[in-house]
Amino acid sequence: MKALLLIDIQNGFCPGGNLPVPDGDRVVPVANKLIDSGKYDMILASQDWHPAGHGSFASTHPGKKPFEMGMLSGKPQMLWPDHCVQNTEDAMLHPELNADGIDFIQQKGQNSTVDSYSAFRDNDQAALTGLAAHLRDAGVTQLDICGLATDYCVKFSALDAVEMLPGVKVRFIEDASRGIDPTGVKAAVDEMRMRGVAIIDSKEALA
Repeated sequence: MKALLLIDIQNGFCPGGNLPVPDGDRVVPVANKLIDSGKYDMILASQDWHPAGHGSFASTHPGKKPFEMGMLSGKPQMLWPDHCVQNTEDAMLHPELNADGIDFIQQKGQNSTVDSYSAFRDNDQAALTGLAAHLRDAGVTQLDICGLATDYCVKFSALDAVEMLPGVKVRFIEDASRGIDPTGVKAAVDEMRMRGVAIIDSKEALA
C-alpha cells in the first residue's frame, strides 16, 4: 500500500501568502503529476489550520516581530507572521492543486498554546493528530512526503513518520518541495537521510 502525503500546499505558504516560501507555488505542478499518476493507493494532505491569535504568531507577543525567537508553553519558539488562520483564504489549499484527487486532509496547529509543524503531532509531542493511526489502519507500507516547507513542516513530518510508523518505507520527494532557508534546507535533508528517510525526486517516484 503506497501513500503520498502533501504537506501544507496552501495559499499562505505560496507567493502572495502571509508566510510565503520562496517559489512555493512551483511545487504545485509536480504535486499534481504525483496525484494524477495512479502510482499511489492513497493521497493525503496536511493543512495548517490555526485559530486567530495563535501563540506562534508574533502579533500575540508584545514587542516581538516575525522571525524573532520567543517562548511558547515554556519552550523557545520561532515567531511567525499571522498565517493560515482557520476559514481564511490564506489557509486554503492552493487553487491549482488537484484537491479532488486528495483522499484525506489532516488539519493541524489548532491548539493555540503549541505549534504543530508535523502532520502527525504537536511540537511538544503530547497531542497526536491521528494521522499515524489512519495510515497504520490502512496498511500503508510506503509513504512519500513532499510540500512546504522542507526545513520545517516537511522535515518534522518525515522524521515523525519514521518514528511513528515502524516498518514503513518513508521517502522525501525533493523537487516537489521548497524550503525557507537554503542552509536550513540542506541541514533538513541531511537529517532526514541520517534518520532513514530516502531522498528521491519525482522521476523516481513516478518510475
